Amino acid sequence: MSAALNLVLDAIDAINQQDPNVEQIDGQPQPKELVYGQRMSQCLHSFWPDSSEHLQIAVRAQHVKRWAIARSEYPEGKAGYLKWRKALGQLHAETASELMLANGYAPADADRTAAIIRKEKLKSNPESQTLEDVACLVFLSYYFAPFAAKHSDEKIISILQKTWKKMSATAQQIALKADLPAHLAALVEQALAEI
Repeated sequence: MSAALNLVLDAIDAINQQDPNVEQIDGQPQPKELVYGQRMSQCLHSFWPDSSEHLQIAVRAQHVKRWAIARSEYPEGKAGYLKWRKALGQLHAETASELMLANGYAPADADRTAAIIRKEKLKSNPESQTLEDVACLVFLSYYFAPFAAKHSDEKIISILQKTWKKMSATAQQIALKADLPAHLAALVEQALAEI
């Protein structure tokens, strides 16, 4: 790892340390987006260990400063949700880009990372696709069970089908090996049977 990469990852963590939202980890409250960013990096290193510094930064910055733009600032419904997500993507990309420039990366490197975070050319840019894959795998590993507990099986099946279609074949194979509780594994099986 280069010194500049370490500095940028530390800077992202320092920002995410300020997240007022917390998640309980081993009974201790931890800043939610700090935990998320570290889980994203762990997943990337586990399955794509030779990733570029651009992708390593993009993965860690996927939700950097996410709490700064509240969902409630946008209208209800799908259109409002998509506008909110786009604004967040822009915030994450700009923040990562600024941190990279402040720590010695060239503008072209910052631009490349920002494009990955915005998931530009998702199906034709392998790094954008890998970021999407990592996000999907982290969701399945850490956030799927609590999310599923709040929604109907029908909604969960629909979301699983949409998520599956966004993933590469490699990520799909990794997901099939995930250790899920029986009822969630059954929902995954049902979702895939209906694709």
